[in-house]
Amino acid sequence: METQAQQSTGTAPIQPRRRVATVAQVAAAYPVFTQAALRDLIFKAADRFNSRGDRIPGNGLAEAGAILRVGRKVLIDLDAFEAWLDSRASSH
Repeated sequence: METQAQQSTGTAPIQPRRRVATVAQVAAAYPVFTQAALRDLIFKAADRFNSRGDRIPGNGLAEAGAILRVGRKVLIDLDAFEAWLDSRASSH
């Protein structure tokens, strides 16, 4: 059953492509992670350099595609985050 707006424009409903959530929403969905712990994971997601210029490897969260930045807002792709968690659990 189409809504009135869909009937007037003749378009199909938009299907969400990704399940995304804010840091606070992820912390609520996964009680094992506090907001501070998630922000630390995000900070350490990509490779970075120390003051001597040595490379510090990231935790792989950025390469997994789990972090989305829209302006100042940081969103987490839940499917990619769960896949990253599964990969970390199987490697340790």
